[in-house]
Amino acid sequence: MRVLVLHSHPVEESFGAALHRQTIESLKAAGHEVDDCNLYAEGFDPVLSRHDRMIYHDYPENTEAVKPYVERLQWAEALVIVTPVWNFGFPAILKGYFDRVWLPGVTFELVNGKVTSKLRHIRKLGAVMTYGADPFRAFIVGNPPKKIIKRMLRAMIKPFAPVVFLAHYDMNRSTDETRKRFLERVKREMERF
Repeated sequence: MRVLVLHSHPVEESFGAALHRQTIESLKAAGHEVDDCNLYAEGFDPVLSRHDRMIYHDYPENTEAVKPYVERLQWAEALVIVTPVWNFGFPAILKGYFDRVWLPGVTFELVNGKVTSKLRHIRKLGAVMTYGADPFRAFIVGNPPKKIIKRMLRAMIKPFAPVVFLAHYDMNRSTDETRKRFLERVKREMERF
């Protein structure tokens, strides 16, 4: 399977970077063809400019500034997102990726005001995330990143597509042992992906 991995950890020596490496290694060990889209390393510009917004609905003109990213998304049969959760949301670079690349004509079409997905070629979805908050605190605020993955993105590809959601909560109080266990879980789940 062709897997696009979206990575948005800015620090190469971080635990998030270790999760990214483990995800890539495990997917490759399982025989998947992996496109590692490391948004920071690639210098992705997350800003939706005024011009981009003005042509947002004008397909294919709206894709010109992000054409290589559009092609990579269209190539994929599966999507895995590896990211920290900051302030109960995605880092700006990842949010900007969705705003700039998931465009009308690319990921959806509007027909009589109704959204129709154009991502049916993506059959599987995964997420590997780290939270500073504990699970209860994330639950209290509604855990927006989890809902985006398991509801919105899943609905954009296939409403009943399999989703692997892996989260290491309470990173502010993590230990070598909790991080080791989570890395092992990521290894297992991505090898079965």
